[in-house]
Amino acid sequence: MVEQITYKNIDPRVRNMIMAGLVFAMLCACFDGTIVGTCGTIIAQDLEGLDMYAWMTTAYMLCETVMIPISGKLSDLYGRKPLFLIGLAIFVGGSIVAGLSTSMEMFIACRAVQGIGGGILIPVATAAVADLYAPHERARMQGLLGAVFGIGSGIGPLLGGFITDNISWHWVFYINVPFALIAFFLTIRKFPSPIQDTKPIIDYSGIAVLTLLLLDLVLFFHWAGDEFEWLSAQSAGMVAVAVIAILVFWRLEKRAKEPVISPYVLHNKTVIMAAVFMFLFGLAMMGAMMYSSMFAIYILGLTTMEAAEYTIAMIVGMMITALASGATVQKTGYKPWLIAGPIISFIGLYMMSKLTLDSELSYYAVCLFVFGFGLGCMMAIVMTAVQNSSTPRDIGMTTSAVNVIRSIGSTIGTAVFALIINNKIAMELKDNVDGWVYDMVPHTTGVLNYLQSPEFIIAVGEANVHGILLSFANSVNMAFLIGGGLILILTVIGFFFKETP
Repeated sequence: MVEQITYKNIDPRVRNMIMAGLVFAMLCACFDGTIVGTCGTIIAQDLEGLDMYAWMTTAYMLCETVMIPISGKLSDLYGRKPLFLIGLAIFVGGSIVAGLSTSMEMFIACRAVQGIGGGILIPVATAAVADLYAPHERARMQGLLGAVFGIGSGIGPLLGGFITDNISWHWVFYINVPFALIAFFLTIRKFPSPIQDTKPIIDYSGIAVLTLLLLDLVLFFHWAGDEFEWLSAQSAGMVAVAVIAILVFWRLEKRAKEPVISPYVLHNKTVIMAAVFMFLFGLAMMGAMMYSSMFAIYILGLTTMEAAEYTIAMIVGMMITALASGATVQKTGYKPWLIAGPIISFIGLYMMSKLTLDSELSYYAVCLFVFGFGLGCMMAIVMTAVQNSSTPRDIGMTTSAVNVIRSIGSTIGTAVFALIINNKIAMELKDNVDGWVYDMVPHTTGVLNYLQSPEFIIAVGEANVHGILLSFANSVNMAFLIGGGLILILTVIGFFFKETP
């Protein structure tokens, strides 16, 4: 059995160095999760691969999602240090080669490698907090990691756009190297290693089936409604594969000596509630973040870079409450934050649903700030609750299980919001544009691409252009309201969260 190194036998100075290394590594992973948001088109054009543009993000997300539960379990078996350093090496290697890419295929492969590294770094860093800090200190450090996660994800697009405009897109990926080197030197010598008294047993069958399941789920929600219809033979086939994989995985894990995700986790009510909580959290957050930027660009007239700059308002809100909740949860308990967070986030999304073609940019910034303020209340608290309800040898498994559920929620959120908005646009266009224009344009968000053509604008006239924009605005507003309703459900879950002394 592997002896877990915990907060009880770590020198405080060593612990501080390790935590600093984890922060730098998290910044690397978060930067690259979103960094192609503003420079992706330029990269695709330079590598002559615009037709494969979507795979720049999809490849990263696929590999990251698959690696999260696997790396969490392996870190329980082998300790955090080897997994952390392996993930860091893979991530940096993928980043360097991505910057050297000479074709779109090569670049997408490198993005997949980066996703593997990021899928190791994020859950291992989160789980390591439980090894390094006593239960009453974990929330504060999880709040710090949550703030770093928000900063990295929010600044990524800005950093990518700035470097691409002023240097070259190749340097977007080289920027990771100094951060990674700092993380490496802070952790290579001082990161404590576990004492192994038995040989770890790896659940290869479980890993294989879980990988198939996650790939199937992520690809289904990326392709459905785009590559094929939701109700189609392809959809039925992928759903069937997912159902079979779940049943096979369940049977394998019941028999495995060291299951990737143990079935007995279902008996831990805190972990189950946290998984449901983070699923809805990821679903609502991703949909809102994605379409708030589209609204800002097409309706409020911002450039891609300017829209990325406005997301800083949301990041600031997240940082304030992520740090505050982590610092005060020992006195307040979980419930006040898990009830207040969804309510505040709902208020932010409700405010967004009132955005119009004439809204002030200051109002838009306030909406983002309020939404982020609510999100920050929840992030650190949920993860702390999971870790404090788990045994030390299972912390990596439970932490990564909840993380992967959030990732799946984000993937589904992107697809669900797209479906809601496209269906609403079809109805709105019928009411807001002339019949001949309605017959000419697609009844999806793709209609916005037509507005990039001066010839089209002249041909349809100002009234129809206004009608197209109004249709999109009304559709996104409805999606914001639905997202707010979903996130408000979290107040019920938060109320029943069990307090762990």
